[in-house]
Amino acid sequence: MKNFTSVYDIDHLRDLIAKALKIKKNPLGNPTKGKGKTIGLVFLNSSLRTRLSSQIAAQNLGLNVLTLNAAQEAWNLEFADGTVMNGDTVEHIKDAIEVLNQYCDIIAVRCFAGLKSKEDDVKESILSQFLKHAKVPVISLESATRHPLQSLADCLTITENWPFDKFGINRKPKVVLTWAPHIKPIAQAVGNSFAEWMQQMDVDFLIANPEAYDLDKNFTKDTKVVHNQDEALKNADFVYVKNWSSFEDYAAMPQVEENWMLTTEKLKSTNNAKVMHCLPVRRNLELSDEVIDGENSIIYQQAKNRIFSAQVVFSEILDELK
Repeated sequence: MKNFTSVYDIDHLRDLIAKALKIKKNPLGNPTKGKGKTIGLVFLNSSLRTRLSSQIAAQNLGLNVLTLNAAQEAWNLEFADGTVMNGDTVEHIKDAIEVLNQYCDIIAVRCFAGLKSKEDDVKESILSQFLKHAKVPVISLESATRHPLQSLADCLTITENWPFDKFGINRKPKVVLTWAPHIKPIAQAVGNSFAEWMQQMDVDFLIANPEAYDLDKNFTKDTKVVHNQDEALKNADFVYVKNWSSFEDYAAMPQVEENWMLTTEKLKSTNNAKVMHCLPVRRNLELSDEVIDGENSIIYQQAKNRIFSAQVVFSEILDELK
């Protein structure tokens, strides 16, 4: 694995999941693998789980960790090529990345969608700069269109909760990604990414969202999309709740008359479904308290698995550096 920005950077997902779950059993089993190597964690946006899980994962492998809150602690960055820098920006991203090349053996970057220019977000205007100018492996800690480390953690969590039939035999689960309400426009990255990763899993996957909220077909491909949440939830084994703004009318929030918040009443039509969310969550807007705090919630298990999704990726990257 030379870079990690999507599921397409992985050769065999099942093998990677198995490695991650093995690491989970003994996180400190290889504490010197990263000795003498440095990973730079560059955050252009806010973070809790991604920051902490990445730091823990790196430390478990003996990596030296540099964390840069670039949006608050670094010079104002310029991303456009050929610009005359006579305004507020002080340092060009090309120069910043070249310096990171001198200091780091691995660069991991978090850069949200701007939700202003559809074209810029779709072409990954920031992440693409890192991939273009970095001379070391690049890991996405979330980008404008994807959140691969979260999706890998989601795959670990589903695998750990895989359902069995009455004879104790593994069966193909039904996984539903359902849209939820929010107070502001949210990027499609988690939904896009989850769709791509579920397409690589042996699951019956579908997406439920209101009209005008369909995700980009480049990510969902031929995944079934349902505009009726109640219909989608029937016999589901896993329900993944996430908000996103409109892709067609980019970053808009078309009015939705139906109540899409997930409740215990709605879960009655499922197959006693496990409930997932990447966090942070707007309680009693996206999900009710009773669902989040209920026995079917595996949200915090997902959060813990963020450590092991990061650790297995860091480990694979280190293997490439040898």
